[in-house]
Amino acid sequence: MSTDSSDLFGALFEAPAGTRTVPVLVPMPAPKPYSYCVPDGTAVEPGSIVQVPLGPRQVIGVVWDGGEDGVDPKKLRPITHVFDCPPLSKEMREFIDWVAAYTLSPPGLVARMALRAPNAFEPEPMAEGLRFIGGEPVRMTPARARVLDTASDGVSWTRTGLAHAAGVSTSVVDGLITQGLFETIFLPPPPVVAKPDPDFASSRLQGPQKDAAEGILSEVRKGEFSVSLIDGVTGSGKTEVYFEAIAETIRRGKQVLILLPEIALTASFLERFQDRFGAKPAEWHSDLAPRMREKVWRQAVTGEVRVVAGARSALFLPFEDLGLIIIDEEHDPAYKQEDRVYYNARDMAVVRGRIGNFPVVLVSATPSVESQVNGQNGRYSTIHLPTRFGDAALPDLHLVDMRRHAPKRDGFLSPVLIRAIGKTVEKGEQALLFLNRRGYAPLTLCRVCGHRFQCPQCSSWLVEHRFRSQLQCHQCGHSQRTPEACPECGTLDHLVACGPGVERIAEEVERHFPDARTIVLSSDITGGVKRLRLELEAIAKGQADIVIGTQLVAKGHNFPLMTLVGIVDADLGLANGDPRAAERTFQLLSQVTGRAGRTGLKSHGLLQTYQPQHPVMQAIVSGDASAFYEREIAERERASLPPFGRLASIIVSAETRHDAENHARSMRSSAPQVSGISILGPAEAPLALVRGRYRFRLLVHGRRSSDMQAFLRTMLAQAPKERGSVHVQLDIDPQSFL
Repeated sequence: MSTDSSDLFGALFEAPAGTRTVPVLVPMPAPKPYSYCVPDGTAVEPGSIVQVPLGPRQVIGVVWDGGEDGVDPKKLRPITHVFDCPPLSKEMREFIDWVAAYTLSPPGLVARMALRAPNAFEPEPMAEGLRFIGGEPVRMTPARARVLDTASDGVSWTRTGLAHAAGVSTSVVDGLITQGLFETIFLPPPPVVAKPDPDFASSRLQGPQKDAAEGILSEVRKGEFSVSLIDGVTGSGKTEVYFEAIAETIRRGKQVLILLPEIALTASFLERFQDRFGAKPAEWHSDLAPRMREKVWRQAVTGEVRVVAGARSALFLPFEDLGLIIIDEEHDPAYKQEDRVYYNARDMAVVRGRIGNFPVVLVSATPSVESQVNGQNGRYSTIHLPTRFGDAALPDLHLVDMRRHAPKRDGFLSPVLIRAIGKTVEKGEQALLFLNRRGYAPLTLCRVCGHRFQCPQCSSWLVEHRFRSQLQCHQCGHSQRTPEACPECGTLDHLVACGPGVERIAEEVERHFPDARTIVLSSDITGGVKRLRLELEAIAKGQADIVIGTQLVAKGHNFPLMTLVGIVDADLGLANGDPRAAERTFQLLSQVTGRAGRTGLKSHGLLQTYQPQHPVMQAIVSGDASAFYEREIAERERASLPPFGRLASIIVSAETRHDAENHARSMRSSAPQVSGISILGPAEAPLALVRGRYRFRLLVHGRRSSDMQAFLRTMLAQAPKERGSVHVQLDIDPQSFL
């Protein structure tokens, strides 16, 4: 595709004529790069980050592969600026093209994820510094003496850094500058983090952990692509094992990327990393300040940052020389992005390792079925850690049959669990109550007329948040004050909360244990990530007796005094049509119960359930994970579900139900007839209305060997074009079926 220099805005961006053309990928949903001419005297190469005119705007783009397209440079608009920044590597460009082709996304939108810090494309400005050049002040004071003594070794300082090191105010330093005792120099910008030292702390691994580390190190030393799966019970030392792989990679002069599923996990992880390497890794996630984001991006691409720990978007950082990727909690659904470009960071990390020819390590106490199968068929090398580090015992797990041990009226905790909490608190230990449901209650209705509070823009009930006196939709964010009267019939004081959320469990705990220190942890906690990290730190220090939380508390945390875990509703995750429901419930409950007894104290887990004979419940309490995986894998294979088959989801949305349904039906009728691929639907999505848009879905099912992407490309080419408010979203390998 070419842009014509004769368009209305061309004169605004005049530059010296060029004699050659290059393709430039711009961060917009175009099917391929645009062609631009290179002004004489301008040097660019594939990967160069440039600024180009696009319509009336100036946008950032990347010079792409493909060479000249034969278009006369005089007919093209010129590149207007080349940023002083290392180009994106050939491996990074291949990775972007691969992700775009696999997910059927415009390559420009994928490239945009690698260009998330536009202010970092030019070098950071030099920092103004000071250097002592000798002499004595007019009047010597103790404060001035400390400054001169600190600066006398000839080392350069920043003004504030020198004041801090000498223990004086900056005005003392300013006085010495005025008297001409210091000269101004310019210093390179400081690194965002110190370089990690692979030998800062010696390894404390022993037994199975030491053997596991040797297995990982052998792959790292080869310096070639491989995928290893560390499969170990909670508290088995998995993190310490992969720290050894990180240390070896740093020794080899390579960079490391550590992916974590939740921002909340990074605080404790950063401390453990610092204990081992003497410095923290650089962070990369959505909560990072823009200025720090720019620094991390720049120093990753120049190689100054050696290790980055971040969320899934960190996968698209253009490292200078990446040599290892770690995916912690590899089973976690948070690695799936479901916005603009739909991708699974775990799977794409494996692709990036293959393209860059370096090892990838997956880590989990409850690996995904896909990773288990890849381990069994030899695609991944599997390393098992069957026991906890330091011989700490796993918690004793028991099912509480809620049909036999029913809670009291208006309660949700069984007498068995309440007694266990009381005994735990009496001993000065901590109890964790887990319920994966935010707010106070998932539904509010009127006792008189039966009116149910529903989101006006979504087909979901409004969740009551009693602490904030709000009803909120967890799909679109709509919120409203909790009314005193029913809006339908006007009756006062007859609104009733149905079902429990974590706030309601906290209220029940307060009734039973009024003197206990209770903390509620949820993703909608006021104060955001900073407050959440403080709460987690308080729990780890023993400043809480009872913790009530959602899945935020399920993984990655080490609470030394936690000896009881109570699952309030173990059946919750099984009550939907998700084909991964059993797997996810098993993973989540295993991770939650694994928070108990990690420091060697005798611990217990109680799971409240109305289905004690369900295979998931039996697998958890028996500790026989292999039997559960064997059964789940067999069922997937019989149904040709991933990893034995392929799935793709198509969501058609529009402002009217009629338009969404008609377009979805037209798409189905446009699908080619291909052996081994079938289409289910269209049908209304379980969430049929989200943000005022009606949603219909098609599910494409194929054999493992099916060329799903070719099928979908043909289907899209033959289907009617999107018109009006109609929007089509493709999701290859869907994780959500809502």
